[in-house]
Amino acid sequence: MPPRYDDHFIGGRWTASDADRRLVVTDPSTEAPLAAVPAGTARDADLAVRACATAFPGWSATPARERAALLRRVVEGLERNASRFAGIITAEVGAPSRMALQTHVGLAVGMAAHCVETAASYRFEERIGHTLVVREAAGVAACITPWNMPLLLTVQKLLPALAAGCTVVHKPSELTPLHARLLAEVFAEADLPPGVANMVVGTGDTVGTALVTHPLVDVVSLTGSTRAGRRVAALGADGIKRVHLELGGKNASLVLPCADLPAAVGATVDQVLFNTGQTCLQWSRLLVPRDRQDEAVELAGRIMDGYVTGDPRDPATDLGPLVSAAAHARVTDYIARGASEGGARLVHGGAGHPADLATGYYVRPTVFADVDPLTTIGQEEIFGPVLCVLPYDDEDEAVRIVNGTRYGLHGAVWAGDDSRAERVARRFRTGMVDVNGGSFNPAAPFGGFKQSGIGRECGTAGLEAFLETKSMQLRQLGSGEPVVGPRLRATAPASMPRATAAAESTAPTAVPNEERNDG
Repeated sequence: MPPRYDDHFIGGRWTASDADRRLVVTDPSTEAPLAAVPAGTARDADLAVRACATAFPGWSATPARERAALLRRVVEGLERNASRFAGIITAEVGAPSRMALQTHVGLAVGMAAHCVETAASYRFEERIGHTLVVREAAGVAACITPWNMPLLLTVQKLLPALAAGCTVVHKPSELTPLHARLLAEVFAEADLPPGVANMVVGTGDTVGTALVTHPLVDVVSLTGSTRAGRRVAALGADGIKRVHLELGGKNASLVLPCADLPAAVGATVDQVLFNTGQTCLQWSRLLVPRDRQDEAVELAGRIMDGYVTGDPRDPATDLGPLVSAAAHARVTDYIARGASEGGARLVHGGAGHPADLATGYYVRPTVFADVDPLTTIGQEEIFGPVLCVLPYDDEDEAVRIVNGTRYGLHGAVWAGDDSRAERVARRFRTGMVDVNGGSFNPAAPFGGFKQSGIGRECGTAGLEAFLETKSMQLRQLGSGEPVVGPRLRATAPASMPRATAAAESTAPTAVPNEERNDG
């Protein structure tokens, strides 16, 4: 019998849920149940938020260096439990075991360590003239994370939030909650004060909504679909909450005529197939000069044939299954639509299961050629191992195609020299661009333009996402400047331009009734 869990991590201990329903976690490679977890309720969410609110004054007042010391214990706990995390991720996500350990967990540990060191060296206070500028914790943070890179994307939110002095409620995806239980154990073993880090499992409709709308939640950080982002933004707007959204992408890899085509195609295919295509950074569109499309398509298909699809626990496996039956249905539907709608030519793979893999949510790596940029598969995020090859005639047309979707998260440019690649990269309307294979930098801001999101994660930007800024105007002793009392002075400081001073002296002293926030 698979294990059954009946609790959430709230207030520093495992707390029984009042849920009368359970969510079944499924192994996507076998379609067999792995575990049952509580379908968390609004009451569970409320208990976690209140635990956060209780812990917040003490945690936010803890000196940053002491918070960093405690969070280094979390990093050590991640390192000690790396193999356990990898095994869980292979089981609940379907990530091949090598990838789960080296990338899912390895990147998460590195990201966690970088977050802690960023916070340890950050200047939370600075003087600007006679003003002391203080950056302090924004409050209680609700962090809602996805299933595709569950540990990495959780660490990418929780560690900066905690380092900033926020207290956190984490809601993992209901598809992949088991790694979050182990992460809660790591937090407990690190001796974080009770209520600083909490975890509640449940659906977005129930627990997610309860967290986003809770009056004691100050910050909401979501990584998920654009559809989920719209809903969270709308719900958070009612309470004027700070909302960070890291959403979808329809990213392009642009190969210029002067580029090394085999190297660019190889890197693009490798990136498209990573995690069975289930990443928001996936370069799902490959743009190549029209006269080189056939060569690029042949290369892509040959490279895909070298990847082994199969049991994610087998060390030889490169591609595991998709995460769920719903994901499999969505991806295969996109493949079928691409083949039937027109405006694209199926040249590799297709909608059927791979040979000898009838059980499990497996899909064949697929390539479409001659893709019209305005077709469904040219515009929508597929989130599977599907590559769309789009030919172009000149650089301006290529850039228009790159920027011609509602997304703007990631991209790549390949050219014969870095200066040309960088010049073209500046024309992308995306939050990130890899130039001739430049590698990911955890210190650099990560996020998107347009409907790919709001705000930035990673590095200093990721820490500041959980900080508020306070300006404290200090009295300048001996300057002769009078102390301002409860009413504003009618005259402006001597340094203010006269025209501005006149405007200040005639400004209304109260906001008109129709604009006042008095209900």
